[in-house]
Amino acid sequence: PKSGNLGKGRVHFMGYILRGKPCSGKNYKQDSRKGSRVVKNMKLIYRKAGMEDIEILVKTRIEVLRAANCLSDEANMEFVEEQSREYYEESLQAETHTAYLVFDGEKFVGAGGISFFRVMPTYHNPTGWKAYIMNMYTNPENRRKGIAYHTLELLIEEATKRNVSYISLEATDMGRPLYERYGFVKMNDEMILPQVAE
Repeated sequence: PKSGNLGKGRVHFMGYILRGKPCSGKNYKQDSRKGSRVVKNMKLIYRKAGMEDIEILVKTRIEVLRAANCLSDEANMEFVEEQSREYYEESLQAETHTAYLVFDGEKFVGAGGISFFRVMPTYHNPTGWKAYIMNMYTNPENRRKGIAYHTLELLIEEATKRNVSYISLEATDMGRPLYERYGFVKMNDEMILPQVAE
């Protein structure tokens, strides 16, 4: 799906629902580069990723997965890396995924992405379009500076531009306070079938 009227309904995150409008700090300004944002009084640059950024997106994805799953550096991630690269190549071209990269000067310090997909329409989501936030990452040395919050804000803004308001994600213990501060509250009407090992 590309920019346009894709869906209306409640804003969700896996196990949570946002009632009313999300909080919005809006303490960044437009940069001269298309798709970029610069936080006021800081050197941080928020740039929308393009095809030229696939390698850094893949590298970040693998780092996020290792941390989220408590995997050592010895864990073989070759297949996941290959599939992640294929995903980014396809989804960035199709505009079904938007990612933001965050830089402190020339140093990469954070990222976040949002994927768009369609399911069967419902009463609360009559078009069936949904968005899934993933790969939220901040360099450990740059945490507690609002980077993840501003990245989340940009991703929600991207969904809003497309009129997609059903937005979900999986939250780690570390990330949950951020999403709750943004305005999400817990919901209990979703279930998952655990994977069965072959």
